[in-house]
Amino acid sequence: MNHIDIFYSSDDGLRLYARDYPGPAADSPVVLCLPGLTRNSKDFVGLAEVLQSTHRVICPDQRGRGRSQHDPKPENYRPERYVKDMLSLLDLLDIERVTLIGTSLGGLMSMLLMAAAPQRIAAAVINDIGPVVDPQGLARIAGYVGKTVPPRNWDEAAAQAEAINGSAFPDYQRADWQAMSRELFIQEGATPVLNYDPAISHAFASATAATNLWPLFDAMPPKPMLAIRGETSDILSEPTLREMTARLPQLKSVTIPGRGHAPTLGEPQARAAILQFLADARAG
Repeated sequence: MNHIDIFYSSDDGLRLYARDYPGPAADSPVVLCLPGLTRNSKDFVGLAEVLQSTHRVICPDQRGRGRSQHDPKPENYRPERYVKDMLSLLDLLDIERVTLIGTSLGGLMSMLLMAAAPQRIAAAVINDIGPVVDPQGLARIAGYVGKTVPPRNWDEAAAQAEAINGSAFPDYQRADWQAMSRELFIQEGATPVLNYDPAISHAFASATAATNLWPLFDAMPPKPMLAIRGETSDILSEPTLREMTARLPQLKSVTIPGRGHAPTLGEPQARAAILQFLADARAG
């Protein structure tokens, strides 16, 4: 089923965008998919189409990404601001309760949303992020966000996608990198350009740097949660994931072989884990 394009205004006046994939019924449970730092709603197309048989799926572009307006104040590119935008979106759509699926930055937002509005969150899937961000991965991301040389054509865009993400997806072939480049870039004139505002890098270090989020994590409400980790992730370490499962009894986890940061959620193991988690959450 085709999605519906939604444009709405944030409380500070930005024009923001989200995809709305209707569920099978008017009262279908709702999933809110939150993408990573430089990513957008297109990341969840495959997952949304699968989940539509049982859920309504909302996939927003955060401010400065995709079809959402760039913020003239780069200091607003922060997780707390994005969370406010998501609550505005849920209010606009008159959605009282959602299950969250958040990748990387989207996972941090999920934890903040659970703390800010626990009554509105039914369950959460957190993809390759935790209360401690591995400094090695943080340095890698800081090294390219907003700093890449603009590609001259789509072949260069695919090569750039591979150069940045190659270690995380060692099995990808040329067609895979071409497909990823179409998610990371858009056509503007004769050349591809990044599908995000390079200014998101301005607040990145202060917003994400080695912050200790254990107090926030320990205060998570007793809702069903699933943590997904890429086997070679340089953002969510294996010791951090073990500590997460030790501290939060309701947390289930799965590690995706052959993946770094972050699994696409199209992997068979990730897809199966999410479908089972959502089925269990509905039954519970």
